[in-house]
Amino acid sequence: MDAGCPRLPDTVLFEIFLYLDHADVLSVGLVCQQWRAVARDEFLWKELFYRYYRVSRDVPRHPGAVSWYEEFQRLYDTIPCVEVQALKEHNDQVLHLSFSHSGCLFASCSKDCTVKIWSNELDISLQHSSNMRPYNWSYTQFSQFNSDDSLLLVSGVFVGPHNSSSGEIAVISMENFTLLSRVRNKPYDVFGCWLNETNLISGNLHRIGRITSCSVLWLNNAFQGIESENVNVVKRLFKIQNLNASTIRTVMVADCSRYDSPDLLLDYEEQLAASCPCPAFDLGSDSEEEGARPRPPPEPAGRELPDVPAEHGLQQLFDGIMEGHGRPAMTDTELETKVAELFVRNRTKPPEPNLLPTDSNSKTKYLIFTTGCLTYSPHQIGIKRILPHQMTTAGPVLGEERRSDEFFDSLDHVIDIHGHIIGMGLSPDHRYLYVNSRAWPRDCVISDPMQPPPIAEEIDLHVFDLKTMKEVKRALRAHRAYTPNEECFFIFLDVSRDFVASGAEDRHGYIWDRHYNICLAKLQHDNVVNSVAFSPVEQELLLTASDDTTIKVWRSPRAMRIRQARRPRPRKLLFSWLLNQKS
Repeated sequence: MDAGCPRLPDTVLFEIFLYLDHADVLSVGLVCQQWRAVARDEFLWKELFYRYYRVSRDVPRHPGAVSWYEEFQRLYDTIPCVEVQALKEHNDQVLHLSFSHSGCLFASCSKDCTVKIWSNELDISLQHSSNMRPYNWSYTQFSQFNSDDSLLLVSGVFVGPHNSSSGEIAVISMENFTLLSRVRNKPYDVFGCWLNETNLISGNLHRIGRITSCSVLWLNNAFQGIESENVNVVKRLFKIQNLNASTIRTVMVADCSRYDSPDLLLDYEEQLAASCPCPAFDLGSDSEEEGARPRPPPEPAGRELPDVPAEHGLQQLFDGIMEGHGRPAMTDTELETKVAELFVRNRTKPPEPNLLPTDSNSKTKYLIFTTGCLTYSPHQIGIKRILPHQMTTAGPVLGEERRSDEFFDSLDHVIDIHGHIIGMGLSPDHRYLYVNSRAWPRDCVISDPMQPPPIAEEIDLHVFDLKTMKEVKRALRAHRAYTPNEECFFIFLDVSRDFVASGAEDRHGYIWDRHYNICLAKLQHDNVVNSVAFSPVEQELLLTASDDTTIKVWRSPRAMRIRQARRPRPRKLLFSWLLNQKS
């Protein structure tokens, strides 16, 4: 300002600037040095931050943030919300996306029955396309690169004899895109996943009764076609009984050794205490069988719920039927469930003690999957510990020898979601599990496993800490789904260091900040968004896949500025000057 003009005190300027939005504050900071200093005041930007992003005042600043001004800029400038490319090489619904760990490649699966491999450069280009119709596939639905990006697991729906549908997993070499092996996978929405560089997990389903079945999870060698006949290429991992028409689906593996160095620690004890407890979760259950009975209040950790009276009653019921004392007044479905409960109690190996890892160098991994105990719709998350000696196909094909009272494996932990699970994803450090679900009515009672409760249109995105097996934060909301319970399908989500993204049936993809629990962006498509994927090396790059047959590429405003600055500028004038000098 001019020397003759009186200067307003900083406190007065501060109060005035509080009435401005962030863009106006940046503009007035260009007036003079005094205004610039006040316009960069930390307390001012703290107030602007909470007001603009509508963050709860109980939430502290991100632990990695240097200042409120820079944190405001991070959320404003680094969200991948600018569409830069639309890939239209698929000719049907695009169902899933997955990046290689290096971020150099990504794969897409589609109802057109192809899996396409793309090169992730400044302008993304198609590198290879594999058509799976010659192998009697209906469509491809899921893919995953192994840890060194040398192999690609592709899961799809296989058409068998008499038009029966099942699942199949194919392994493709990234060196020359050849098909190495194929593995049956039942049901098809088990999807499959890698356990390590060369071994993958698949599923099989055996029917025991009308609503009772047994899920068997198998460990498979990726190189089945070229292994010696003297080497196992498959081994049974676990055998788990399913009640009330439920099955195991959507398997994934979490690596416990990465827990002690999380990218972002989500620990808000004050925020959780201030919020109302959510009744949708029952973390006191230690096995899936407990969910078949009305759930009592959660017991303290380390205690088991007494089940002797219930088991004694089931045994009396079964003995009475076998001795011809007459059949109790119950339906065939109820009777089958009661008998299955008795069988599973007497023929199940007890859960592993001390599920939570205490050694930071532990090589233990968790097998995580959706399951249930009340109805066929997936409403529970099952967790089973995989020990180091189980991570190879060496040894007997049927795994460890079992006693007659250990016919089935029990689950080490069960999380009850009280709703239909439609998506799961792990944080990059494998510390947190994010779960998309559509809630059931609060006090609903399921009397028929073939008639699950109606589900909400709102999708809840829950967060669980796999180190403590507890829910953290409140559920994220913004996205919606409309498909009814009996037709509900998977909506894939993905998690980066700072953000979590998900598809939705409302024709948008969504991005939230993991620390502040706020929705930051809506990404437009013309139809259902089935899958999203962050680049593992550049979280400012996001892909979305939709029923509109397109894959959209989104980058942050900051990445766009950097990208444009790197583009070579025309050098016509320079060349003309050189030519003139030579002449």
